[in-house]
Amino acid sequence: MLFVLNSLLLGVGLAMDAFSVSLANGMADPKLKKTSMWALAGTFAFFQAFMPMTGWFLVKTAADTFERLQKYIPYIALFLLAAIGLKMIVDGVFGGEEAKVGRISLGYLLVQGIATSIDALSVGFTICGYSVQLALICSLLIAAVTLVICLGGVVIGKQFGNKLSGASSIFGGLILIGIGLEIFLSR
Repeated sequence: MLFVLNSLLLGVGLAMDAFSVSLANGMADPKLKKTSMWALAGTFAFFQAFMPMTGWFLVKTAADTFERLQKYIPYIALFLLAAIGLKMIVDGVFGGEEAKVGRISLGYLLVQGIATSIDALSVGFTICGYSVQLALICSLLIAAVTLVICLGGVVIGKQFGNKLSGASSIFGGLILIGIGLEIFLSR
């Protein structure tokens, strides 16, 4: 039972960046359909499960190599989120009416999923003592928590996006840049 509780709490902590990005995505596209909302939240959940398992695998197979690369993780997250955020701001300021309610492309969504789950990669180090079954269960619990939290973020973001209209793309871009800076500065 303690294992499940720890995994759920770990999921809440890891999902906060993805929640903020989901909020920004909901604001950027307040007309987002339910299937797209599920796809968005599912993408974040997938990466939040995939990255700890990747970290777990790396520790089991190539810990020394990954440890040398770990110092670059905050730079990668900052770059990816800042690039997406700046594009959203530019589209919001200069993009005309079609950019006011921007559709989230698959490419952007995948980059967002990777950028917000990079910190989950290091969770693989903390669960490296688990068997493959326990590591997988932990990762799936993290994914379930992320899915629920991100769905909530999209719904809340859509509400704000409808109220903020064109400014939502700019505000969403600022949120993404802020998340990138927070990841970079906290490491």
